[in-house]
Amino acid sequence: MKNRLQASCGKISRRLVLAGLAAPAIVGCTGQQPPQTTAAAAANPAGLDAVIDISHNVTVSDFQSVRQSNILAVIHKATEGGDWIDPSYGIRRRQAEMAGLLWGAYHFGTRQYSGADQAAAFLSTAQPNAATLIALDLEPNDGNPRNSMTMAQAEAFVIAVQRATGRMPMLYIHASYADGQRYGRRSVSLGQPIMPGSLLAQCDLWVADHRETAQVPYAWAQRGWRLWQYAADQTDADSAYGAPSKAVAGLTHCDRNLFAGDQVALYQYWKGGGGTRRV
Repeated sequence: MKNRLQASCGKISRRLVLAGLAAPAIVGCTGQQPPQTTAAAAANPAGLDAVIDISHNVTVSDFQSVRQSNILAVIHKATEGGDWIDPSYGIRRRQAEMAGLLWGAYHFGTRQYSGADQAAAFLSTAQPNAATLIALDLEPNDGNPRNSMTMAQAEAFVIAVQRATGRMPMLYIHASYADGQRYGRRSVSLGQPIMPGSLLAQCDLWVADHRETAQVPYAWAQRGWRLWQYAADQTDADSAYGAPSKAVAGLTHCDRNLFAGDQVALYQYWKGGGGTRRV
């Protein structure tokens, strides 16, 4: 997953979260919202630092070591567009589940194929069961900006997944991009903000923000995030903001995520299919 840093605004501090000192509040950044709108406060628990996301670009040597590093769940890339499958997805799923890890799958959306076709490719590869978290990665395609998934395609993807599984995927996105602003190395925009009550806003939020605090998109201001990807490509040599290393044993590097809740809530959420909703 590709992300870049943005200017900060005042919300819950990751440093306090990781130290177990954070108060349970995340507030939308009103200065970054679409015109003529107001972001309200969104409550979130401090967060559980026990979820990682990886792809074939990460070398995994031992999922048992991953589990012993206080990691409870892995979200793995399954597909991109309508014709690319992550070659490591299937074998790693079996290995991770045998090690006692919860499993999730995400799809990187592009513009080349329809949202429905991308959903079909994703579901065919991910083979989600009732305890598989599923997610759509909606972000600029920095390598080929014209091939970035549109909002309409994302909505079609969500509808197709919901019809096939009875639940909506989690949505991975940066707040600026969700709010209709230009974002990424190539300054790509969705063209309009995701609005509260819209189809995409019904998905649980997996917010990407690698700063000290997480900005909550306008559409989720009342609900807050379910997952917060607070750091990417963590290794012993690249720990977040001078904090203790967030590297995980058993793999070369990974992205780190906080879950909005405690361990019991994480298992309940994951085993329940990750926020089932009807469209």
